[in-house]
Amino acid sequence: MAQELAREFQVGDLAVYPAHGVGRIESIESREIGGSDMDFYIMKVLENGMVIMIPTSNVKSVGLRSLIGEKDIPKVYEIITKKKDCSLDNQTWNRRYREYMDKIKTGSLFDVAEVFRDLFLLRLTKDLSFGERKLLDTAQSLLLKELCTAKDMSEKDMMAEIESLFDKPAS
Repeated sequence: MAQELAREFQVGDLAVYPAHGVGRIESIESREIGGSDMDFYIMKVLENGMVIMIPTSNVKSVGLRSLIGEKDIPKVYEIITKKKDCSLDNQTWNRRYREYMDKIKTGSLFDVAEVFRDLFLLRLTKDLSFGERKLLDTAQSLLLKELCTAKDMSEKDMMAEIESLFDKPAS
C-alpha cells in the first residue's frame, strides 16, 4: 500500500500545504466520491481561515508536509544569507516570475526562502513588477508563518530576525 509512505496526520496537527502555508488538521472525514468512499483531511489555513479538503491518499502528491523542525531552521537562515545567483537579474521579469512560482508551489520552505531572498535583494536594486511584488509578499508570508509557528515567535520579532540576516556578510 503506497499510502504507508506518506505521513499520517491527526486532528489538531499542524501541517504545511504548498503555496497556502501552515494550517491545522480540523477533522478527518469520509465522503463518497464517484461511488467509492474516500477519506479527507479537512485543513484550515491559519493565515486566512481557508478550508482545504485533502484526500488522505494524495498527501504525498499534493505536497502536504509537517512543519519544519527546529534543526532545519538554521538551514533556512543559511539560504537567506547565501550569495544569490546573479544570473536571475539578467532574465526578463516574467521568466523569473515563472521560476519563482514553481519554487513556491514545491511547498519546500527552503525553496520559499530562496524566492524571498532573491526578490528581497532584487527590490533593493530595481523596481519589482507587480507580479514580483505579489510573489515577494507570498514568499514572505509563507516563510514568516511557518518560522513563527516553528519557533513560537511573533511575526514582528520573526521579521526583524529575518531582516537582520541581510545585514550579515554574504557567504
